[in-house]
Amino acid sequence: MATPVPLGTFGVFGITQALTAERAAEIERLGYGAIWIGGSPAADLAIVDTVLGATSSISVATGIVNIWSADAGTVADSYRRIEAAHPGRFLLGIGAGHREATREYTKPYQALVNYLDVLDERGVPRDRRVVAALGPRMLRLAAQRSAGAHPYLVTPEFTKAARDTLGSEPLLATEHKVALGSDRAQTRESARPSVENPYLRLGNYLANLRRLGFSDADLSNGGSDRLIDALVAQGDPRSVADQLTEHLAAGADHVAAHVLSDDPLPPLAALASSLGLTRRE
Repeated sequence: MATPVPLGTFGVFGITQALTAERAAEIERLGYGAIWIGGSPAADLAIVDTVLGATSSISVATGIVNIWSADAGTVADSYRRIEAAHPGRFLLGIGAGHREATREYTKPYQALVNYLDVLDERGVPRDRRVVAALGPRMLRLAAQRSAGAHPYLVTPEFTKAARDTLGSEPLLATEHKVALGSDRAQTRESARPSVENPYLRLGNYLANLRRLGFSDADLSNGGSDRLIDALVAQGDPRSVADQLTEHLAAGADHVAAHVLSDDPLPPLAALASSLGLTRRE
């Protein structure tokens, strides 16, 4: 991989508020290679300290730090603090967020370039950071200025196109949602709210889904069955593992399973053996 941080093939994506020390330790025991912390962690990256402190070897990445709300200098200082305490285990993911959620949102590409410039000046190595990227221009920036890309809410078809844009060397670490269950109608309905709100209300995701061939009808009324099935891996653990593995076949280096459950540990435990993971004791 383009980063020295050992991510493994499969990781776990979780929102900051749900990542307790106890859950992090159990995710490590289950054999996953990395924990991705979503929900725009604060610039002090205190949640990263919590997760790394509760574990011994699993890597931790942010997915992502929002450049509008987290000062670049403070983030760089936090990176150095974390690296001193837990060398080689942290990957800094950054991104420009969403126009709808950020009053200051102007010229996001240039803002991200400026942010990366500060990280360069403050000693955050390029191979220890990744960029949230969906469009071709952001993917190229990710390849040029970081270890690679961390796309969110994407399909294997996107992954293939992203690999073509990135080239063979940069890291491609994708997030994919998971809803275990034998009743497809039930898993669709349980997953649909997590796709609809907020993602079907955010312009950058809608634009990317349209590039992937989804119609306005697919993107309306909470999302069509076709859309939900493409964005959320569903079924028994073997079937879900096969769906996540499609990203690897399409060119991803790493897939972060994002379980849509108040308690992600039982689904992650059920999924681990089907992903070929070995439990750590």
